[in-house]
Amino acid sequence: MVSTPPATAAERTGLSDLPRTIALVDDDRNILTTVSIALQTEGFATRLYNDGDTALKAMLDNPPDLAVCDIKMPRMDGLELLRRLREKSDLPLIFLTSKDDELDEALGLSMGADDYIAKPFSQRLLVARIKAILRRSDIVRREAEEQEETGEPLPDPIRRGRLVIDPARHAVTWDDRPVSLTVTEFLILEALAMRPGVVKTRNQLMDAAYHDDVFVDDRTIDSHIKRLRRKFRAADSQFGAIETLYGAGYSFAED
Repeated sequence: MVSTPPATAAERTGLSDLPRTIALVDDDRNILTTVSIALQTEGFATRLYNDGDTALKAMLDNPPDLAVCDIKMPRMDGLELLRRLREKSDLPLIFLTSKDDELDEALGLSMGADDYIAKPFSQRLLVARIKAILRRSDIVRREAEEQEETGEPLPDPIRRGRLVIDPARHAVTWDDRPVSLTVTEFLILEALAMRPGVVKTRNQLMDAAYHDDVFVDDRTIDSHIKRLRRKFRAADSQFGAIETLYGAGYSFAED
């Protein structure tokens, strides 16, 4: 099931001249319909799926710009969909969760989800978070494209000991081993690495990763930090450069 809004409405997204495509995955048809209408009103195109297995195949064959996915679904739940998706794609994904799914939320973020929203949710909040994540992705891509087209020199990579961050290419390596990060993870890591040894509060990291005044709570930042550590430890089991100062925040220790 595919539905597309009028092309002229795309201007309201503030993201591009063409409608951005959002995949909605939920076994509740009422949620699919109401969220799809809300997104189309904002200028997005939508693709609707009522089970994870069908959605996964479609998103790998013809990727949307972002996916919004329920966790509790038959055949293939949202967590399994995300696990398989992350084997081949860094497609931005927002989870819809129930209020009693705190463990699932944390697990989803650690596996590579970009955000989550608890049901029942405000459609305005969902639209705002979708726009924020797409805008961050666009900024990274557009800056690289403009610099390549104009021939302007690309910014120098940020080097902090064994860590190298290349903002122009959205690339990160540790000991010359590539580490694949989502846009949110990249921005949090960049904020920490810019000033080694300086403790960044959760609020400061929220500001770095969420520029559009989109509400996120402390647990979201903590989950992103856990996911960052997990990815770096996959490259180096002894990784410990992201340090926690309990009650204060996080810092990057350059070695």
